[in-house]
Amino acid sequence: MKTKLFQKLIPAYVMLALGFAACKKENAALHTKSGITDAGEKVKTASTSSAYYIKAGETHNFVYGNILTSYNSYRVNTTTSTGTAYEWYNVSQIYADAAMVKIGNTAYAPYMNNTFAWMNNMWNGSNPNGGYFAAANINGTGAAGDQYVDDNALSGVAYLDAYDVTTGTTQINYLNAAKACANWLMNSGQWDNTYGGGFWWNTVKESKPTQSNGLAMQLFLRLYQITGQTFYRDWSVSVKNWLLANMFDSATGLYIWKIDGSGAGTKHFEKFTYDNAIMTEAFLLYAQIMADNSFVTKAQNLGIAMNTTLWNSTYHVYRFNTADGRVNPAWCVWGSQAMIRLYQRDGNTAWLDYAQQNIDYINSKLRNATNLGYYTFCNFDGSGLDTRQEGVDQAWMQRTQALLSDYR
Repeated sequence: MKTKLFQKLIPAYVMLALGFAACKKENAALHTKSGITDAGEKVKTASTSSAYYIKAGETHNFVYGNILTSYNSYRVNTTTSTGTAYEWYNVSQIYADAAMVKIGNTAYAPYMNNTFAWMNNMWNGSNPNGGYFAAANINGTGAAGDQYVDDNALSGVAYLDAYDVTTGTTQINYLNAAKACANWLMNSGQWDNTYGGGFWWNTVKESKPTQSNGLAMQLFLRLYQITGQTFYRDWSVSVKNWLLANMFDSATGLYIWKIDGSGAGTKHFEKFTYDNAIMTEAFLLYAQIMADNSFVTKAQNLGIAMNTTLWNSTYHVYRFNTADGRVNPAWCVWGSQAMIRLYQRDGNTAWLDYAQQNIDYINSKLRNATNLGYYTFCNFDGSGLDTRQEGVDQAWMQRTQALLSDYR
């Protein structure tokens, strides 16, 4: 993944030839830690009548008319990069469509499955370890360049969401694809002893960020839950231990951006909303799958820290990061997903309030009232609008509004 300012992430993901057939985070920061429960997801209070469900569908319609290509890939945006497909943009749309299928709309399954098949074009078939490249042409040609840990890990996570809502051979193919992503993470040399461990961001090996490691931790945990293979459990524990030892800033209670440079490395203490959202989700998964409720508390404390430092209490929205007060749909709405996950675990509706207000801000300031697509950046007051309409922003707004529609 690649931030437009920090060049933090860059797209990259693809699919093994698995024989798949196409079918077409106000201040008053949440101080309570009560309500810990093992009951699972909370009772749904909304459904297809939810305004958020309706907006999720309208977002998909924008994607269908403006971002989806005849090849079943998704172009980067509607203006400046219409012939290129980014791996993590494509897989984010699969993630978004899986959310729609999960809440009962099976009409989204063909879109999910068709793009899954197209992702084969981005897989590095010349390397026995495979792994997704960052970008390709929309027709699937030209996939090359660096490969990214966060992209491949997110791909695996998205595929497991698709696995959860499919059956038969299609379900097996999604699981095998997630395993292939994990295999690349484990065997491509992206984890080494520099800085005491941790995954590099990409094959250039220039930095080790929180988000790459947090997403890898999520993938390993979910694969362990499904397969029972203990090497996935052991990898998740190693990643968790490295993150706790190296990336946690006790002064803020948040996770830092990255470590880079020679020797023991230089820590970069910017805090990103989506990095900390990813870690919140990772801790909740760890608590559930490893039966360790201390990680529920870690997740709740991290959510509180997000709502203390990364939340703008005037505009009721998450900031991109502590060095950049702008708002972006994908990276900022990731905070909403984390808040929804916290609610699903402990039933505290204050988490949902943050999730909803964050989404409401983005709908107010970054949604085009005519075509119903989302712009990519603005300042807190709505000024400084960047009018590019990026595919990944649409995907994340579709997904998070679908998730919220279960409850609001």
